[in-house]
Amino acid sequence: MRIEDVRTFTLRGLMPCEGEFWEERLVRPIDVYQRFREEGPGSLKRVSESTVEVAGTYLEIATDEGVSGIAGPIDSLQVSIINGSLKPLLLGEDPYQVEKFWDQMYRLMVHGRKGETMMAISAVDCALWDLKGKALKQPVYKLLGGPTRDRVRAYASTLGYSLKPEAVAKRCQSFVEEGYTAMKWFFRHSPADGVKGVERNLELVKTVRDTVGYNIDLMVDCWMSWSVPYTIKMAGKLERYELAWIEEPLLPDDINGYAEVAAAVETPIAGGEHEYTRWGFNELIKHKALDILQPDIMWAGGISEVLKICALASVTDVSVVPHTGFMASTVNLLLSQTETLCPIAEYLVKWNMINQAFYKEQLKPEKGFFKPTCKPGLGFEFDEGKVVEKT
Repeated sequence: MRIEDVRTFTLRGLMPCEGEFWEERLVRPIDVYQRFREEGPGSLKRVSESTVEVAGTYLEIATDEGVSGIAGPIDSLQVSIINGSLKPLLLGEDPYQVEKFWDQMYRLMVHGRKGETMMAISAVDCALWDLKGKALKQPVYKLLGGPTRDRVRAYASTLGYSLKPEAVAKRCQSFVEEGYTAMKWFFRHSPADGVKGVERNLELVKTVRDTVGYNIDLMVDCWMSWSVPYTIKMAGKLERYELAWIEEPLLPDDINGYAEVAAAVETPIAGGEHEYTRWGFNELIKHKALDILQPDIMWAGGISEVLKICALASVTDVSVVPHTGFMASTVNLLLSQTETLCPIAEYLVKWNMINQAFYKEQLKPEKGFFKPTCKPGLGFEFDEGKVVEKT
């Protein structure tokens, strides 16, 4: 079997949606500037009162035996890198050589060790694993040595939901009723918002705890927008709420700052969503900067590389909880790892509505857990009936 083509395609279609899809946004590092701080959450293009337009671009690696592997969604910059630089490495080659391909892509694109280039490499790697699983008629988690368990616990990640107290309480209740035993909420305010921002951040956490009590694990996400003093101060104020972790309080390159925070506060510190490769995560481990590593499989180097990150973490007291946009990759990887190392999966509720809008069956938790699938590869298929246009 040989790789015959490497191509990208874009799907467009409609998704049911009543009212505004994006109700609120998270705090961002650029919000230190007033004009950006005042920006709203953005919106999807509305087609009718009950539908919005969605689109996604995907990578497909096809072989001369009719077996293909797919990964995505990816963006236009990744498309350009794949088509311009990575595709020639793959054409005519044996698709089972996943490790060789990764090493060749990394060595060829040595100026792209982070960011969009590594995201493009990640997409190729995930598509190759999907192809390999389909060719062997096995789920990827079995090829990786799993399953290690009969289900994976999930947490509801609430990016995009309203932060008004009454809306937060209602949403929390619905998540508990759906069976979730953990949830993460996103702060909207940073040091630039002063005392009122502190109060609103605390109000959010108090509202959640008052609604769900202390039997539900609660995480909070700062999305790289705090400072070391602000994080230490906020961690002290939040300690009474017994958070499972505080996520990404600092910019990703501030490893020393993370180490200072981790040493100063009782609450576990999570991060690494915007870090890349085993080398980047090794620095975080060496500096004792984080208690929980959060590589995104579609960004940090793909399944092949996150396996190595997991191996690094396994010889420390650090756990791995991947950031997740491409749910299929995370579920398969976690099913191949022990629960002590990878205890829980992120389910970005709203983003997965978009990212899985064209699937025949969406990969979503059942009563708060993901269960293994017997489907080959990464376990998802597109439903052509949900596609209005393919280009």
